[in-house]
Amino acid sequence: MGHPATFLFACLIVVVWAVAGPAFGFNQHWQLFINTFTTIATFLMVFLIQNTQNRDSAAMQIKLDELIRSDKDAHDALLDLEELTEHELNVIKQRYERLAEQARERLRTGRKDTGKIREVV
Repeated sequence: MGHPATFLFACLIVVVWAVAGPAFGFNQHWQLFINTFTTIATFLMVFLIQNTQNRDSAAMQIKLDELIRSDKDAHDALLDLEELTEHELNVIKQRYERLAEQARERLRTGRKDTGKIREVV
């Protein structure tokens, strides 16, 4: 649905509808046609877009999981985080916030912020 040809097709429908206006005397049926058509199209597109976003999100999560899995120093506990509860996510987030603050403190004192800060996730 996101192809230029689909957009041109939608434009063609609007042009045909507009040109047909005088033949129908710009009456309520003429207006009802485009209103109904666009409402149905919008309704269906919501589900199509959501399906596409869900598939893209799942693919991105798999790719991120593979990157985590491939790094020998990465925490395997971070795999599949999207399946955790809100509380579990907040606990992990707080740990990473502490790590970030420690790294900023190292920068403020003139040290490097690269390397491992010793805290287990």
